[in-house]
Amino acid sequence: MLIAIIISIIVFIGVFYLANLFYPSVEKQTLFWHKKKLDQMSPKLDRMFLDISPARLILLDIASPLICGILGYVITKKPIAAGIFAALGLAIPMTVVRILEHKRRKKFAGQIVDGIMILCSSLKVGMSLQQAFEVLVEEMAAPISQEFSLVIRQMRMGFSVENALQDLKKRMRVDDLDMVVAALLIAKETGGDITETLSKVANTIQERNKLIGKVKALTVQAKLQGIIMSIIPIAFALVVYKSDPHFFDVFFKNDFGKMILGYAIFSQVLGTYFIIKLSKVDF
Repeated sequence: MLIAIIISIIVFIGVFYLANLFYPSVEKQTLFWHKKKLDQMSPKLDRMFLDISPARLILLDIASPLICGILGYVITKKPIAAGIFAALGLAIPMTVVRILEHKRRKKFAGQIVDGIMILCSSLKVGMSLQQAFEVLVEEMAAPISQEFSLVIRQMRMGFSVENALQDLKKRMRVDDLDMVVAALLIAKETGGDITETLSKVANTIQERNKLIGKVKALTVQAKLQGIIMSIIPIAFALVVYKSDPHFFDVFFKNDFGKMILGYAIFSQVLGTYFIIKLSKVDF
């Protein structure tokens, strides 16, 4: 197995080198592809305060399909499967970045209520809004501390509170944060009590999260039914095929059987889609 992996790596490097040697356009397209992916990943990583050099990103972009292709060949012993695995490996870097971004945004959303409480406590003792942000940065963990630290730096550089908070909204894209920023800006413009406004926003967010939790709990049963109903036909077909491999020959050798099989697959996919669609609630 080790020899097969080494041979696969040597063949891959050799083919890539010969392609670049005899077809300069291949190298040009490869560099263009890597640059395009770097342009997509780098801003997202910067927003997450992850400092990864372009060289490492390019290495990851090259290594992902190579490793996936080798694993595909080792598992299946088929070059076609290795090619499919390698193609899937091309999407791994961006997929990982999206997952990290989603997790960070979700964690930020979970910190908003605690952050509001700290802001309210700081404002009640007479601190300014910027000083309240500084207390929040000291007391809270990442990512909310990182984001408000950037807000403070922008304000010190001459940005207005409105512009700094609007930039925060664009970076995070969290619904609860939109409410907080809107409440802060409205209270600041109208001269209202920012502490009272933030307290009401915190209560609204808490009640909304409770409602979302209840709705998710009620839709779990429908989602579970959809998963079970989707798995049962496949599991039944596998069990029958194991006991009698020729049981389904009629569906492949007979025109009417092919029609029934096509209708069954179409109905299964359509039913699964509607179950998932109807059990999904947008907030």
